[in-house]
Amino acid sequence: MSTETIRCTWPGMNGNALYEAYHDAEWGMPERDSHALWEKLVLDGFQAGLSWITILKKREAFRAAFDDFDPVKVAAYGAADRMRLMTDAGIIRSNAKIDAAISGAKIFLDIQASGDTFSPWLWSFVGGRPIQTGHRHGDPATVSSAESIAMSKALKAKGFKFCGPVIVYAFMQATGMVNDHTDRCFRHAPIKAMGAV
Repeated sequence: MSTETIRCTWPGMNGNALYEAYHDAEWGMPERDSHALWEKLVLDGFQAGLSWITILKKREAFRAAFDDFDPVKVAAYGAADRMRLMTDAGIIRSNAKIDAAISGAKIFLDIQASGDTFSPWLWSFVGGRPIQTGHRHGDPATVSSAESIAMSKALKAKGFKFCGPVIVYAFMQATGMVNDHTDRCFRHAPIKAMGAV
């Protein structure tokens, strides 16, 4: 007797091995590493106007193009690096998004140099623990929240770009600040248990 794996109802995920693996192994896992959080914020910025699967397919190319999202290296990018990125067919070639990634690296380093740490600062918007939303299977997707609006305003105040409330909510879902796995999804309970620790 076979049992069907029940996942969240994302359009286009069913049968897509890359998308399913991302959902099953990464999405919603509480991420506390500052570097990893910054990488995800940059990638979510590149996603603006696009689907996440587009970015997911290009993620390794992005990592190669942006020196594994090392903020020290990215912050030092000059005109030659910018030109290199704009001619790299493996990534999303957008002047504004590339500039946002470079300036974001500088802001990230400024935050760290000021004595704050990126991860605790971001997690402070959810009180340091994942929000358990308890969405039911088939409910309409949530696209923003009071917390994503507050985080978006704070990021923008520091100078980050491509970080509106909808992008920030997607970032919060992906990094486990919000557990939006639906109640019937096989990942809901394990992710919820991680947030209880």
